[in-house]
Amino acid sequence: MHLPTFLRGQDPRLLPFALLALVSPLFSPAIGLFAGLAFALSVGNPLPALSKKLSKQLLQYSVIGLGFGMNLHEALASGRDGMLFTIVSVSLIMVLGWVIGRRLKLSDGTAYLIAAGTAICGGSAIAAVSPLTRSSESEISVSLATIFVLNAIALFIFPPLGHYFGLTDQQFGIWAAMAIHDTSSVVGAGAAYSETALKVATTVKLTRALWIIPLAFVTTLVFRDRDAKIQIPWFIFFFVLAMVANTYVEIPAAFSHAVVWVSKKALVLTLFLIGAALSRDVLRQVGLRPMLLGVLLWAIIGSASLAVLKL
Repeated sequence: MHLPTFLRGQDPRLLPFALLALVSPLFSPAIGLFAGLAFALSVGNPLPALSKKLSKQLLQYSVIGLGFGMNLHEALASGRDGMLFTIVSVSLIMVLGWVIGRRLKLSDGTAYLIAAGTAICGGSAIAAVSPLTRSSESEISVSLATIFVLNAIALFIFPPLGHYFGLTDQQFGIWAAMAIHDTSSVVGAGAAYSETALKVATTVKLTRALWIIPLAFVTTLVFRDRDAKIQIPWFIFFFVLAMVANTYVEIPAAFSHAVVWVSKKALVLTLFLIGAALSRDVLRQVGLRPMLLGVLLWAIIGSASLAVLKL
C-alpha cells in the first residue's frame, strides 16, 4: 500500500489516529473515550500536545453550543437544587483533602490540587489554582494524572450505577455534576443517561465550576501569593449567554437543533482526544498515595451526594 505523498516520512500512527478521530463523533461518549484510551495505551498518541490543546478548546465550544438547547428558567431551577450541597461539599472536600493528604504524607501542593480537582471541576480547577499554590511541575502532573484516571473511570461506571440506584433523570444529572470530576465526563455521562440528565448535569456542573473564583481567592490567602494570576473559566459566561438567547430570542428551531447536534458530536471527539492523552507515562506518574487520596475523596463526595439525593 502506497501512502499519500504528504504522509511519507511521517509517524505511521498518524493516519490511523486521524481516521479514528474523524469517525469518533459517530460513537457514544463512553465509546469515544474508550477508543482514545485504547489507542493511546496500545500504540501511543502521535500528537499529544495538539490533542491536549484541541480537547480543551472543543470542550468549551461544545458546552457553549449545548446552551442553545437549554431554557434559562429551567437551568436556574436545576442550579438551585444543588446550590446548598455545592457550598457544603466544596468546603468539606477541600478540608478533608488537606487533612487526609497530610496523613498520607503527601506534599501540601499535591493534596490541595487533588482536593480542588475533586471538589470543583477536575483539571480546570487544578489549572486555575496551581499557579497560586506555587506547586512544582511534578505536583501538578501527579494531581492531573490522578484526577484524569478517575474521571475516565467515572464516565463508564456512573450511568449503570444511576440505573442500578433507580435515579431519575433530574437526580442523575445532579449526582453526575457533583461527583464526577471534569466537565467533559459529566456532560458525557449525562448524555448517556438521557436528554434531561444532560441538561441538568451541564447546568449544575458549570454552576459548580464558578466556585473556582472564590476558591482562587481563598488559595491566595492560604498560600499567601497575591501576585499570581487567577484563571477564570470565561466560557461559562458564554454558555449562559447562549441559554439567554435560546430563551428570549426567537432563534429558528432548525438552527438551535443543528448547533446542539454538532456540539454533542464535538463532545465525543473531545472525549476521544482526552482519552488519547492517557499514556503509560501518565499512569506511572500516579503513585499509590495520590491515587488513594483521590479515591477516598471521590468516594466521600459520590456517596454523600447520592445519599442526599435519595433522601
